[in-house]
Amino acid sequence: MLATPAAVPFPWREAMAFGLGRLCWTPDAFWAASPREILAAIEAYRPLLAGDAPSRAALSTLMQAHPDVAYEPLD
Repeated sequence: MLATPAAVPFPWREAMAFGLGRLCWTPDAFWAASPREILAAIEAYRPLLAGDAPSRAALSTLMQAHPDVAYEPLD
């Protein structure tokens, strides 16, 4: 028989801190949102999990291919 995984309680404290603090939602707006909507808002602020940072060689190649351009100020 397979064991049932333990339920993880919804992180209300963190969700409230994020919704009321970071997003500046009013309490009415926060409590009108579903847990799924709150988690979607949190996901929008998480860093993208795009993998490892580019290597020094790859970054150097990109910098050579796309150098910064110095612009003359307009008078």
